[in-house]
Amino acid sequence: MNIPEPSNFIQEIIVNDLKTGKRSSVHTRFPPEPNGYLHIGHAKSICLNFATAKKFDGLTNLRFDDTNPTKEEIEYVDSIREDVSWLGFDWGDREYYASDYYEQIYDFAEQLILKGHAYVCELKGEAVSAHRGTHTEPGKNSPWRDRPVAESLDLFRRMRAGEFEEGSCFLRAKIDMAHPNMNMRDPAVYRIKKASHHRTGDKWCIYPMYDFAHPLSDWIEQITHSICTLEFEAHRPLYDWFLEALELKNRPQQIEFARLNLTYTMMSKRRLLELVQNNVVMGWSDPRMPTLSGLRRRGYSPSSIREFCDRIGVAKADSMVDINLLYFCIREELNATAQRAMAVLDPIKVVIDNWEEGRFEEIEVENNPGDLSQGTRQILFGRELYIERDDFMEEPPKKYFRLRPDGEVRLKGAYFVKCVRVDKDAEGNILEIHCTYDPASRGGESPDGRKVKGTIQWVSVPHAVNAEVRLFNHLFTVEDPANTPEDKVWLDFLNPNSMLTCQAKLEPMMAQATMSDRYQFMRLGYFCLDSEKSKEGGLVFNRTVELKDSWAKAQPK
Repeated sequence: MNIPEPSNFIQEIIVNDLKTGKRSSVHTRFPPEPNGYLHIGHAKSICLNFATAKKFDGLTNLRFDDTNPTKEEIEYVDSIREDVSWLGFDWGDREYYASDYYEQIYDFAEQLILKGHAYVCELKGEAVSAHRGTHTEPGKNSPWRDRPVAESLDLFRRMRAGEFEEGSCFLRAKIDMAHPNMNMRDPAVYRIKKASHHRTGDKWCIYPMYDFAHPLSDWIEQITHSICTLEFEAHRPLYDWFLEALELKNRPQQIEFARLNLTYTMMSKRRLLELVQNNVVMGWSDPRMPTLSGLRRRGYSPSSIREFCDRIGVAKADSMVDINLLYFCIREELNATAQRAMAVLDPIKVVIDNWEEGRFEEIEVENNPGDLSQGTRQILFGRELYIERDDFMEEPPKKYFRLRPDGEVRLKGAYFVKCVRVDKDAEGNILEIHCTYDPASRGGESPDGRKVKGTIQWVSVPHAVNAEVRLFNHLFTVEDPANTPEDKVWLDFLNPNSMLTCQAKLEPMMAQATMSDRYQFMRLGYFCLDSEKSKEGGLVFNRTVELKDSWAKAQPK
């Protein structure tokens, strides 16, 4: 086998395993719990598992760790499949579920009892926590810790038969109640849950704990390297203990890496669920959410997310990643691929007084100035136009290069225009801006060589397409909403301006926009059709990302 050079510490472990003969192949897995939608943090794990296996000519399984029927739904299973596939990864025929192995896992639990490594405990609620001890004090043995093996086996079988109520008893591993690692203090192995499972129905009323099902599912699937996020590091001794106690051969190896923490972003699936349930957002696919479905709806591409995951790398210690790096990755791609379009989000009318009424002229503009192979398009120019309201000021500050009284600007691809008059209503609000144009400046160039610094976009009034445009900002006002002051809760830091809505005017071609199209609205950012709202009729565009690139500018040269 030709072993490639490693590019991170996980691959170094794998290379060493292959060179020493500890492993002859690489088999990873992505094991989501189907209790919510995947987010950008999961994307890092997906890319890492699939890319690592591919690099070493290995395989990756998609396995749903469905061990908690009260929180899992088919909706989540379907969304996870869609997200992993959308990211560009194929698990072939290797789609598995922990519930596929319930009978085997149950048999393993009986083996633990028979080997004297597990017992049925009848402690309840707070008594369980009280016996567990603290980080500085050892725990206390359960009164049922030394009950006979036969008695625990009988009780466990009766638990499976449904003879006991929830919370009345549970199966525990017998390890060490004084162990410095709290996870090793006789952890729960099985608990009673009289709930219908999305795949097995009512066949089971006892369910394995994640820490028990996880290593056994890995072993059953012949996983070689079980790549987990750093919060599972303290669970690794328990992962290994179960496999060793059951005397299983060719055991998988758990390796932890730093999870993704992103500024201004909540990554807790439980917190994201609260946002959805409390109608703070428009569901899991809200474009402000860090979910993959939300990013997809906002206009992110799979390749830009993969690029982001590649750039942040694989580390052993947790850190906070600047969200502007994510914006940079999508902006870099869209700058090269997105077609340019004229759009006015806050329109005010301009009348060109010396332009003939009813006359229209075709203006040619490039589709992407950075890639001339994308061609050009024709836009109609006439007497009445829309421009952005803030592209005109009656009393502008210094270095204001847009339209002003007696000032001149270039209309993109068209002509120089000069403001000659402003019409207002009784309250002093501007109704129309009257201008004259220079016929010799067609194409935005003047034959007399005079310089005009300002160039602004415009849309012909009679040809304008109406659209709703949504502008998104951070969902939270602080960099780390997961860590809040003691006198605050995380919901206190929701951004009231995380979504602003405009009734915009767009150039005519936008009426034919499709869900796969991406546009740069000149000077305003990158936009795409909203995949949900546009289905309801009318045009609704989401801003994917602004034009400003604060991350790239902050990097050393």
